[in-house]
Amino acid sequence: MARVMRYSVLFGLTLCLACNQNKPSIEVNKVIFPEKEVIFEGLNRPWSIAFLSEDEALVTEKNGDLVRIDLLKQTKNRIKGFPNDLTDSIGTIHVGDNSGIYEVLLHPDFGQNQTIYFSYAAKKPGKGKTTKFVSAKFKNDSLSDITPILIAEPFTEINYHYGGGMAIGEDGKLYLTVGERLFWEHDEPEIPIAQDVTDPRGKIHRFNLDGSIPEDNPKLGPNSIPSIYAIGIRNTQGIALQPNTNRIWFTEHGTIQGDELNILKAGGNYGWPNVTTGKLRSKDYKPPKLDRAELTNPTWFWHHTVAPTGLCFYTGSEFPYWKNNLFIPGLSRGSLWRFQLEGDTIKSVEELFLDSRVRSRKVAQSPEGKLYLLTDLENGQLVRIIPKSISNN
Repeated sequence: MARVMRYSVLFGLTLCLACNQNKPSIEVNKVIFPEKEVIFEGLNRPWSIAFLSEDEALVTEKNGDLVRIDLLKQTKNRIKGFPNDLTDSIGTIHVGDNSGIYEVLLHPDFGQNQTIYFSYAAKKPGKGKTTKFVSAKFKNDSLSDITPILIAEPFTEINYHYGGGMAIGEDGKLYLTVGERLFWEHDEPEIPIAQDVTDPRGKIHRFNLDGSIPEDNPKLGPNSIPSIYAIGIRNTQGIALQPNTNRIWFTEHGTIQGDELNILKAGGNYGWPNVTTGKLRSKDYKPPKLDRAELTNPTWFWHHTVAPTGLCFYTGSEFPYWKNNLFIPGLSRGSLWRFQLEGDTIKSVEELFLDSRVRSRKVAQSPEGKLYLLTDLENGQLVRIIPKSISNN
């Protein structure tokens, strides 16, 4: 049974008697507050969720499996047939090892073709690990026809910053994020990984839904990897399409501060490690100069460490004033952020639930527009954010 957690009185819908047709219609003398309700628990550090229906969803567990959960029956079924080159961080001696299963995403025509996409840390005996993206057929709690889309070689023994984010754009293309994998900047090669267009790491890639490479991808050099769409990325885990636009937004992890929110641009260079809004971990590292590089500035950055992850644009009706707002969870302080936007301009920023912070990996919306949060815990939870109406008389 779902249980309700204490909520913070942080945000209400202030009522207006002179609302125009473009504003939500709200009952006079009512204030709506967000409240947390635990809908499902027992997930092993959940990372991502894809709703199959209002009451069923696929969930990736970083330290577990790809599972199907039933919110009505409160059951969790392991999906059979997952690739056997999966590696996770269970039993690791490295704090912060992010090996495991990452994003899961439904094909736009999933109802007809049963195709899903997912990403995970793949291992290769004697070589190490890297980020891998595949498509597969999902039916009867089993996977078949598993087809690799991107294997971000080289495999390495470094267990950090895989990326693993996925989104489908307004153009019907598949966007994939790959982290640069390093922990210390002084381990960078002569050409930093994220700036090297012959290396798939530290990039955002763009594919057709069938796994082929679009002909209109940006040309970044004679030897560049043709799937690369943007460079200069340290570790992007969250990426999402803004409703009714062709804009894709993504979160970026810094080292010492330096967490960012960006808008994706074709051929964009987001500067890492040459430019950061925070500090480098290796104090003596000096990146080489970038010749004639035009860098893309972040749309927003935090002055403290947030570790932002899987973002979501809200289009539901339970919180009318939040329509088309952007929600971003954080790992470091367990924060949840709401961004009010006008186009690509951020108008206001608010942190929610100050008295009940919880380390979270993903904000997601159900088919009926309900807003959910995945907590990054060993007993991970699917938490619903529900409206509580209080009389203002």
